[in-house]
Amino acid sequence: MISKNIKLPPEHIYPVDDWRFIQKKFSPQYLAQDETVFAIANGYLGFRGNHEEGTPVVQRGTFINGFHEQWPIRYGESAYGFAQTGQTMLNVTDSKVIRLYVDDEPFYLPTADIKEYERVLDMRAGSLHREVIWETASGKRVSIRSTRIVSMEQRHVAAISYEVKVLNASAKLIVSSKLRCPTEKNDAEDNTVDPRKSPGVGPSVFVPQMNTIKDERVLLGHQIQTSGMTLACGVDHYIKTENTYSYAGECYEDSAKIVYTVHAEKGMPFEMTKYMVYHSSRNAPVDELCGRTERTLNSVKQAGFEELAENQQQFMDNFWARSDIEVSMYKDRRTQQCLRFNLFHILQASARVEGTGIGARGLTGDAYEGHYFWDTEIYLMPFLIYTSPKIAKNLLRFRYSLLDKARKRAKELNQKGALFPWRTITGDEASAFFAAGTAQYHINADIMYALRKYVEVTGDEEFLFEYGAEMLIETARFWADLGFYSHNGKDEFHIHGVTGPDEYTAIVNNNAFTNMMARENLRYASQSLQLLEKKRPEKFEALAIDTDLKKEEIEEWENAATKMYIPYDKEKGIHPQDDEFLKKEIWDFENTPLESYPLLLNFHPLVIYRFQVIKQADVVMAMFLLGHEFSKEQKKSNFDYYDPITTGDSSLSSCVYSILAFELGILDRAMELVRYTAWMDLADVGGNVKDGAHIAAMGGTWMAIVYGLAGLRDYGGKISFRPKKTPNAKAIRFRLTLRCKLLEVVIERDKVSYLLKKGDNLTIYHREEEVRLTKRQPSCTKELESANCN
Repeated sequence: MISKNIKLPPEHIYPVDDWRFIQKKFSPQYLAQDETVFAIANGYLGFRGNHEEGTPVVQRGTFINGFHEQWPIRYGESAYGFAQTGQTMLNVTDSKVIRLYVDDEPFYLPTADIKEYERVLDMRAGSLHREVIWETASGKRVSIRSTRIVSMEQRHVAAISYEVKVLNASAKLIVSSKLRCPTEKNDAEDNTVDPRKSPGVGPSVFVPQMNTIKDERVLLGHQIQTSGMTLACGVDHYIKTENTYSYAGECYEDSAKIVYTVHAEKGMPFEMTKYMVYHSSRNAPVDELCGRTERTLNSVKQAGFEELAENQQQFMDNFWARSDIEVSMYKDRRTQQCLRFNLFHILQASARVEGTGIGARGLTGDAYEGHYFWDTEIYLMPFLIYTSPKIAKNLLRFRYSLLDKARKRAKELNQKGALFPWRTITGDEASAFFAAGTAQYHINADIMYALRKYVEVTGDEEFLFEYGAEMLIETARFWADLGFYSHNGKDEFHIHGVTGPDEYTAIVNNNAFTNMMARENLRYASQSLQLLEKKRPEKFEALAIDTDLKKEEIEEWENAATKMYIPYDKEKGIHPQDDEFLKKEIWDFENTPLESYPLLLNFHPLVIYRFQVIKQADVVMAMFLLGHEFSKEQKKSNFDYYDPITTGDSSLSSCVYSILAFELGILDRAMELVRYTAWMDLADVGGNVKDGAHIAAMGGTWMAIVYGLAGLRDYGGKISFRPKKTPNAKAIRFRLTLRCKLLEVVIERDKVSYLLKKGDNLTIYHREEEVRLTKRQPSCTKELESANCN
């Protein structure tokens, strides 16, 4: 992979802290990135890290997972089977704005005389804090403190605790708490042509339905013009102060505000708690949602902010107890912080995902329009399966809910079975560029791969029987129908006209990754149905009737898997990415300046398609996911060939290459790639963190440590470790949940310790040596294998 200079945040502005991301100075040059970095969310509701004042701002961001508008895709030249309906996650009603005036002088960060400033993303507590000392033009010093929470326990609830205190005088304060539905495009227009960014939708898609105000509570209700989705946003306030004050409210169709006029005495604080509640639906009327919103506001206001914060802390304590990665590194002050930052943002993207997927940027920005990709199943599910299996189960159940639409999509493409969409919110394909969208048929196998991992790690066969088996039938049908047997005398099963994970190579024959994963899908379908018939014969019979399944069909899948053609070049000793890949000219990397990356923003796709150049891990990804099928020599040959021609234009490559580098003992390279993926967002490696956090790469960070450095392998449910000595790490500690048992792994310079923290009778393997852990003997220590650093 092409190495880029990693420039970490300057420590005088962003000090290093293991549990907090801190900003010590307001820095407008980092405003866009900070809006992403300081975002807080819970998987259902997300706020970008905008300042309470609402300005300055690059993108006002309040997002609800799956809340979208849709429209007919218009093509210059259309064709049969093209995706018809576009979908975009909407930036919804912004409730977090609190404007402050002191003696009628507005507090505005870019021009204010700031004496002290600190903003903190507290990853241990799950909250965002800011403390500012501002000196007004008349010399009055004003302390402004705020704490923002998006509740993990109550998915519809967010709150801001806001305190203002004049330190050296009395003053008149105006505190204006606002609520605003989007009525214009992003505040800062970006005219860059970037297919990863959301084109946005017009403000008129929000159709006003209700607006009410009573005392210090306001409600706005809207319906989305075409999708028909409904939204209610409500805000209420609690005031604590010994100062005299009054308030007045205004409420309109698209905005509302409660304005407090405070006669502040010297040193006497004015404390306001702003409770914010969102309810959304695909079909419930707005008045019903407003009723729900009122009830939620009553409940949360009665409980108070302190209880909300305590519940948040309990949730976070539970999360970190099972999910944390502790690292102690030589000459490295930032990696621990980066690891926790990444895990925290995964939690924020997934904690309350119920009936939806996880967008590529979570709820930190609207890049990729909030669509769900294969990122979830391949890059996030391993972390979730091993730390939060209930969330993993919710995500797989969501995929199952889209099965009928996947069946419909397969028919549109003249295929049997089901084809899951490459990018979607609703279950309908939303990718207008089919070459790098619909043609990525491997999405089917990716979802089934995640299903297999979930079932094997958790032991949840019931989910396999109730939901997974039906998905396996339809995806296996698809592969059997899509492929064909060659007429070259070898009787091989081929799959033509597809695109693999590498989007710089499109519409090819026999993409190696796709064929390997399809083979896995076909095998698992056959094995699972045999298991179902054995253990639940009545369920098998019912499912066979419902899906019109015949035994001959299963035999056909087994035959296709057995005869699946996997490209291999004997001369080079590698698996070509596809039938024609090695016949292409290698991209002129030497004469391509760094500013020309990512290539997709600087070269027409037809130019890129003509060369051996890779956007993201493809064959190397197969070497990892299906590593049990390849020798170490094969992995080494493939790694050595593909690493130099991979651009790193995708954030999803470095973690995969690092895992294989660890396995091959190329430890210096492995650690370089770990840093590359761990620091992806905090160092803004790709230059686009302003558009949202790279959630999948964050999952890749966990994989790079656990599958890479610790050498976890789990195919077939056999849990084994092959940890590596590294020149950088003093110690690493993490935990895994395995069938309701909690395993702790501690890797030190010369040894690894396995400790059973919860449960009984766990069998794992250390370098193929069986290790049994019980309540009586819960721990075991082994020596690390040595490896040369290359």
